[in-house]
Amino acid sequence: MALKKTKNNSQRYKKEELHRVNKRITATKLRLVGDNMKNGIYSLKEALAIASNIGLDLVEINTKTDPPICRILEYKKFLYEQKKKNKKYKQEKIITKELRLSPQICEHDTLFKIKHAEKFLKYKEKVKFTIFFKGRSIIHKDKGKILLLKCANYLENFGKIEKMPIMEGKKMFIIITPKKNN
Repeated sequence: MALKKTKNNSQRYKKEELHRVNKRITATKLRLVGDNMKNGIYSLKEALAIASNIGLDLVEINTKTDPPICRILEYKKFLYEQKKKNKKYKQEKIITKELRLSPQICEHDTLFKIKHAEKFLKYKEKVKFTIFFKGRSIIHKDKGKILLLKCANYLENFGKIEKMPIMEGKKMFIIITPKKNN
């Protein structure tokens, strides 16, 4: 049995089975499948007898078919393997926060943006600093690169540079990822 959250007026945890095991199986006829046995349709009594002889559990795997599909296996081990398999497929979502700067930004405004970036990195989010060059300001690409590296230098305790300053059209950006030990 596993604990599952159910929707009631109050949020409570209710014991709910993931699979029916042994005597909790309600069907009279079962399709028995397994590795070291003859697959086929058995009555519930026959399947329970086979399972008890081997010393394992009879577990209802698929209830939607007629007759339901059951396997003879060690139930606790089966749950552990399923949990392990589900963990493998869950991927961590990485959020990237973008902070925009201009090449003529003053020191105070830069520090203000860096404080925001610090918070984002503490919450394990990537930070992307972007400088958009308008009009003739594209002449000062070197100023933009220096500004981006300065931001990365301030944040070296919280994150590391994933991509060095890159120019894409009229935009220059740098990506900083959070450090593992934060």
